[in-house]
Amino acid sequence: MSRIGKLPISIPAGVTVTVQDSIVTVKGPKGTLTQEINPNINIEIEGSTLTVVRPDDEKQNRANHGLYRSLIQNMIVGVSEGYKKVLELIGVGYRVSNQGQVLELALGYTHNIFLGLADEIKVETKTERNQNPLIILESADKQLIGQVCAKIRSFRKPEPYKGKGVRFQGEVVRRKAGKSAGKK
Repeated sequence: MSRIGKLPISIPAGVTVTVQDSIVTVKGPKGTLTQEINPNINIEIEGSTLTVVRPDDEKQNRANHGLYRSLIQNMIVGVSEGYKKVLELIGVGYRVSNQGQVLELALGYTHNIFLGLADEIKVETKTERNQNPLIILESADKQLIGQVCAKIRSFRKPEPYKGKGVRFQGEVVRRKAGKSAGKK
């Protein structure tokens, strides 16, 4: 049996979970999220505990069992606590600013990059003297915030020689030695 799939999910106070026609809806203080699930997978709600049950040990049902349990867990955590990601820009002249939901990035290209963000994401930028510029993203949807972070990071990935680029705060980039290190 799936180790992740058989774990029960506790539903915190203030969060409601409803299942209707294989669509799971989770409502909480941070918003509402919906997820369509496979009709073979059953969801049982008993009090403040939710369990995901599969009908048999068929390969596809075993795979979906753990997947949907993780997706529902992420939705419950998202609407109750929310998710927060912090990206930092490392490089001379790299800047970031935002006007509402539009993010403006100066990453060393000839033109600035403008990125429109979804309304579900709350964005904040910080630029302090002698500190790297920061992009702080908050959302209830873990998949959406991860996708947006990956898109921002793809504009200028950290390179291994100087470490310049957009990276997650606390991310460690493996550094390479330059040309002169190989000569003897």
